Amino acid sequence: MKVSDYIVRFFIEREISDVFGYPGGMVTHLMDSFDKYSSEIAAHVNYHEQGAAFAACGYAQASLRPGVAYATSGPGATNLITGIANAYFDSIPVIFITGQVNTYEGKGELPLRQKGFQEMDVVSLAATITKYCVQITKAEDIRYHLEKAYHIAIDGRPGPVLLDIPMDVQRAEIEPSELQGFTATRSRGNVSVNEVSEEIYAALKRAQRPCILVGAGVRASGMHYSFEEWVARLQIPVVTSMLAVDVLPDYLYNYKFVGAYGVRYANFILAKSDLIIALGSRMDLRQTGANTDNFAVDAKIIRIDIDSSEFSRKIKNGEKDFCIDIKELLPFLADNGYVKIPDFTDWINVCEQIKTMLKNKDELEPNQIMKELSELIDKDTIITTDVGQNQVWVAQSFAPKGQRILFSGGHGAMGYSIPAAIGAHYAEGRKVVAVTGDGGLQMNIQELQFIVRENLPIVIVLLNNASLGMIRHFQEMYFSKNYVQTKKEGGYTVPNFGALAAAYKIPYFSIDDRSNLGNLQSLFESDGPVFIEIFLHGDTYVYPKLAMGKMNQDQEPSLDREIYEYLLKL
Repeated sequence: MKVSDYIVRFFIEREISDVFGYPGGMVTHLMDSFDKYSSEIAAHVNYHEQGAAFAACGYAQASLRPGVAYATSGPGATNLITGIANAYFDSIPVIFITGQVNTYEGKGELPLRQKGFQEMDVVSLAATITKYCVQITKAEDIRYHLEKAYHIAIDGRPGPVLLDIPMDVQRAEIEPSELQGFTATRSRGNVSVNEVSEEIYAALKRAQRPCILVGAGVRASGMHYSFEEWVARLQIPVVTSMLAVDVLPDYLYNYKFVGAYGVRYANFILAKSDLIIALGSRMDLRQTGANTDNFAVDAKIIRIDIDSSEFSRKIKNGEKDFCIDIKELLPFLADNGYVKIPDFTDWINVCEQIKTMLKNKDELEPNQIMKELSELIDKDTIITTDVGQNQVWVAQSFAPKGQRILFSGGHGAMGYSIPAAIGAHYAEGRKVVAVTGDGGLQMNIQELQFIVRENLPIVIVLLNNASLGMIRHFQEMYFSKNYVQTKKEGGYTVPNFGALAAAYKIPYFSIDDRSNLGNLQSLFESDGPVFIEIFLHGDTYVYPKLAMGKMNQDQEPSLDREIYEYLLKL
């Protein structure tokens, strides 16, 4: 069997149905092998390697199976790098395969920049943003490295791996039965479920105002149903990271996401808590603020994460950190029905009062648009977002009732929404709504041709404010409204998107008045691509927003001080 055939069979046997890539000379054997087995696995051609990488990320996020993206050597490999980084920082299991020049064409130890055409040391380039990264120089090592890479991608905290495979290795003949395999050992953490459970319930008995801070790790583990069961038993408030806004339905003690752009009442609830159980959340700076002394001042913290390295950044003195896989912990907690739970009704009433007083305090027109769109979109739909104001409006105001919402979080890559939507669709065959801005859309606009070519049921919702709104807002705050490169007068312009949709032959609809949003209902039920442009007039803003040095709940625009003090005293 040829090595490239073996690679494809490996993915098929692990039920990976779709992979994404772009043609190149050093992956032609791999491309041919995907075609040979096209009845069992589909290799989709994107129009840019970054698009393929993001599509693989979307596939993995939606399916919880590893995504796969491939590219040729040199510029093909470098174009994958942003997608590799995205997978790394958001803990997405993706297997990246890059072609490489024949082993005899490589520069090896020679002090040259390059010997073979398009030769590049992608392994060194990607080493800091992958869990495993290796060049395979011997055909007989293919099974070992594939099995090792696959295991590492999904084991513990998921993430990307990269296999760089020279062309002569891809075309080499092997005998599969004679290949050496990899012996996997599972990462299990360093504590038992009983130990963590006892600590949590003991802390709950001492607490009066407990709160769960849930992160993307719960969804990534596939344990969101167990989490729902546990929350329903505990009956305590839950706040989320941005990437976990869809982990609970709105009605189930869900008080939205926290942090610099978080929902104001969520930040207040966290600030007033005396116990925070952080579950699968790395508690990054956007959540805690740079000065962690301002974060949940009176709270004890229990942190639960599979990646013990996250505990190297202490949030509070005396925090209790437990390295454990929530795939083991959450089912145990959900099934542990004999434990008596204290009654936190009074605390829930306080949370509801805070929510009622602050619920619509910062709602701007884009937030209202998101709220109304969430009512029009079927619960089985997947939502993708780009990066910028559109992302925050979705996180703040989209009211999930079962929809999956996919973000580019830690890396914050513009151009994510469209290709991620492609991958997400192939993951489960579901309809996708790709929310984007005029800036992000133009980053990977070429992938519209993919959507048209395959007639995918993807609805593109463009929120067009004809500016790079997030940066424009910074310029307004800190640079005396010098809108350089963010607005028309500063050199940033946008095309006629209606004409663009026509060029791609995508049905196009525009909304200039929010009162007409209800007319879009049927468009979200389309079996093919649709392009909806919603015009936002004037300068747009994301509020609330935390200013440097302030308490996390004291976001801008500032609350009336009497209301602020009243809420703190509740």
